[in-house]
Amino acid sequence: MKSHYLIAASLALLPLSAVFAEEAAIAQASENAKDGPKDMSDPLAIYTQVGFGVTDKGLNLKMGQAYDTGEPTTAGMNVFEMKGIFGETLGWRGENGASNSIDSFRFRNFTANLTNGRAAQIDFSYNMNPNVVAQDSADLSYSFIQALPAFGRFSLYPLAGVGVSIGKDALEDDGTIDSGYSTMGVYGLIGMYSKFTITDKIWINYNPFWLTTIAGSDTYTDNYYGFGNSHILTHELALSYQINPRMNLRYFANFNENVDFMDGDHRIEFNYQL
Repeated sequence: MKSHYLIAASLALLPLSAVFAEEAAIAQASENAKDGPKDMSDPLAIYTQVGFGVTDKGLNLKMGQAYDTGEPTTAGMNVFEMKGIFGETLGWRGENGASNSIDSFRFRNFTANLTNGRAAQIDFSYNMNPNVVAQDSADLSYSFIQALPAFGRFSLYPLAGVGVSIGKDALEDDGTIDSGYSTMGVYGLIGMYSKFTITDKIWINYNPFWLTTIAGSDTYTDNYYGFGNSHILTHELALSYQINPRMNLRYFANFNENVDFMDGDHRIEFNYQL
C-alpha cells in the first residue's frame, strides 16, 4: 500500500515539476536575452548561429553552437560547415568536375578570452577533391589569435599556428600509392583577420594567410599547395551588410597567388544569430 501512495504522490507532483521546469527555462531565456545579440562583425564574437550560402560550386550550410567553457572569462563555440552541395546542378564550375555530393566540410572549435582579446582555434577541413598528392586530403591545425587595439576604423587580429595534413591514397616519394589514410606532413600558417568599418551596418574584411609545409615526405613538402609549390599565400575578401542585430548578408571571394580574383571561389552567405 505504501508503494501505491508513493506512486500517487509522485504523479501528483509531476505537473508541479513541469511548472517549475518551465519557469526555470523562461528565467534562463530571460537571462540570455539580457545579454543581447553579439556583434556579428567581430571575428572573435561567440554566438549560436545558422548560415546558408549560394556559391559557384553549389550550396553551403553552416551551424554554430556557443557553449559554456566553465570559466567566467572565456567563451566557446563549435562551427560546422558543409560545402559544395549539389555543385553539378546548382554551381557554375561544372568544368572542374563538380558533383552533387558534398565538396568539402569544415569543423572549428573556437575559444576566446573575454578580458584580453586572445583566442585559440582548432580548425579541421576535409577536401573531397583529388589534388597533386592525394585522392582526398584533410588539414587539422591549432592556432592563436590576438585582437589588437582598434586604429580608427581598422581592427586587426593576427594569427599563427601549426597543423598536420592527412591524405587518402596519398602519393609516396617512390611513385606508389599509400592505400587508405596516412599522415603526409606538417605545415605552419601565419596571417590575420582584419576589419574596416564603413558604417554601423556595412564593413569589409580582408583575411590573408601564408601557409608553408614544414616536414613530411618530399612529395608532400614540395607539392602540397600545387605542383612545385611548398607554400602559398591565400586571400579572403568579404563585404557584409547587417540587416538587423541578428541577421546579415555577406559576399565572399577566396583566391590565392596562383588563382586570380575572377577564377577564385565566390559565394553569397546569409547568417542568422540565434
